[in-house]
Amino acid sequence: MVYKIRIILDTKDDIFRDVEIKDKQNLWNLHLGIKSAFTLMGEDLSLFNILDEEGMVVKTVPLEDMSDDGDGEIMSDVYISEAFEKVGDKVHFQYGFMDLWEFFCELIEIIDEKPAVNYPITVFRFGNMPLKAPSKSGKKAQKNSTIPLVDDFENFGEDFNTGDFADEDEDFDDEEDDFDDDFFEEDDTDEV
Repeated sequence: MVYKIRIILDTKDDIFRDVEIKDKQNLWNLHLGIKSAFTLMGEDLSLFNILDEEGMVVKTVPLEDMSDDGDGEIMSDVYISEAFEKVGDKVHFQYGFMDLWEFFCELIEIIDEKPAVNYPITVFRFGNMPLKAPSKSGKKAQKNSTIPLVDDFENFGEDFNTGDFADEDEDFDDEEDDFDDDFFEEDDTDEV
């Protein structure tokens, strides 16, 4: 059997691809299919998060084994039919480290295998792929920015305006009476 999986890029724009893959292929093959469908460059690490019906992570399957004992499950160990048991099942896919691309994969249809087709294959494309990985806020990420996004502080304006600075302004004397102008006058007697 062939599984038709819709892969949606996690961004504010509608960008998705439909990929067909055989049920006896594994998550490593799907990883390659997603890279090809979205023209992802490089050999970055990636992982699949297999989700339950509520969207909670049941199992995380990385590209390479990162466990201390070296016997962790990797993408080539998990068949597509194990990751997607029925139509509607979802998997979260992450690609990259510095530039993190995130995708949501959903099994939308199970069909018969077509002869002479090299699976996985992209059968439908919608939307243009951005040049850089989208940030979680939907805005362009600024490199080396230490200023937090305003979205991170829901009540920032309310918290900031709790103090009343009007009292402090009244105490401020803007007159120059107290200022000693003689301090800044140049002493012309020391010229050589």
